[in-house]
Amino acid sequence: MIPISTVQLGPDVEARVLDVLRSGSIAQGPVVAEFEDRFASLVGARHAIAVNNGTTALVAALSVHHLRPGDEVVTSPFTFIATLNAILEAGATVRFADIGEHDFALDAESVESAVTDRTKVLMPVHLFGQTGDMDALVRIAEDRGLSLVEDAAQAHGAAFRGRSAGTFGTGCFSFYATKNLTTGEGGIITTADDEMARELKILRNQGMQARYEYVMAGHNYRMTDLQAALALPQIEGYGEQISRRQSNAAALTERLQGIAGLVLPRELADRRHVWHQYTLLLPEPVGRQEFAERLRDYGVASGIYYPKPVYDYDPYRERPDVIRSETPVAERVAARCISIPVHQHLSERDIDHIADAVLSALAAS
Repeated sequence: MIPISTVQLGPDVEARVLDVLRSGSIAQGPVVAEFEDRFASLVGARHAIAVNNGTTALVAALSVHHLRPGDEVVTSPFTFIATLNAILEAGATVRFADIGEHDFALDAESVESAVTDRTKVLMPVHLFGQTGDMDALVRIAEDRGLSLVEDAAQAHGAAFRGRSAGTFGTGCFSFYATKNLTTGEGGIITTADDEMARELKILRNQGMQARYEYVMAGHNYRMTDLQAALALPQIEGYGEQISRRQSNAAALTERLQGIAGLVLPRELADRRHVWHQYTLLLPEPVGRQEFAERLRDYGVASGIYYPKPVYDYDPYRERPDVIRSETPVAERVAARCISIPVHQHLSERDIDHIADAVLSALAAS
C-alpha cells in the first residue's frame, strides 16, 4: 500500500535525539532555542517561539492580541477543526468567509462581506501547502484595522511573491507527525514584533518572566529539547524535500490533466507551493467513498481533508459564538475533495502507480 503520508527519520535525527538524552536535559532548553533560530531563518521571521503543538500556537497567538468576549475572528470553514477550536478557546466569536476553489484559501470578496465592526482578527488558512492571496487579505486587514493571524500549519516554507507564510502577520505552524517538518507534536509562532515575542515566551512558561516572577496568568505551552532535536536535521534537508514534492506534484499533474470534470491542484502565479497535500476535486457524478475504496483496491491510500465545513458538526451548530455564513464554495469543495500521495518518499514507479490507480478508479465510476 502506498501511504498518503509516511514518516522516515534518518540516523542524523537519531543522533540528535541521542545527544539530548545523554545530556540529561530533555525539557525546553538550548536545542529548542536552536530550533527557533533555524526556523526563523527558514521563513525569514524576526522571532520564532516554539510551543507544544499547532493548536497551542493558534491559541497563544490570539491570546497576545488581547481579544475580549464578543470580538470576532474571520476565518475559513474549510480547515481542520483546530482552527475553530483555537478561536473559541481564546474566548472570541468566529465568523466564516468563503474560499476560492483555485487555492482552497479565503476569498477576499467574501472576507469583505464577512467583516463587521466587531471583527478584530483576520485568520487566513494556508491549506495543503500554498498561501492565500496575501496582497488582497493584507489590504483588507490594513483598511479595516484588523490584526492578521496566519494559520500556516501546513505551509512551512510556502511563499507569496517571495515572502514566506507566517511573515505577513502573526504566523502559526504545526509540526504534527504528518507535516512536512515534524516533531511528533509541536508548534511555533512567528512574529516581527519584539514585545509580542517577549509576551509569548512568558505566556508559554506559566507566566514567568524569571523564576517565580509571575507577570501574567500563563500556561505550560513549552516544547521539549527532545522534540526540537527531531526537527533540526529535517530543516537542513528541507529544500531537497520540497523539490521532491514539487517534482512529484508536476508528474501527477502531467499524467492526470485533461480528464473531464477532474480539478487538479496547481501552484498559482507568484506563489511557492510546498505540496503538503495533492488534493483533487472529483467530477460531480463520482462517489468519493467508492473512489477511495477503488484506490485502496489498487494499493493506493488517500485522505479526505476535510469532509464538511467545520461549522457543520454537532458541537458547533447551536453555539452563538460560531456564526454560520453562506459559504457555497467551501461546501462544494468539502463534498468533492480527496488527496492522493505526493510526499518525498515516493519513487517514479510509485507516481506511475498512483496515476494509473486514479485513472482506473475514475474509469470504473
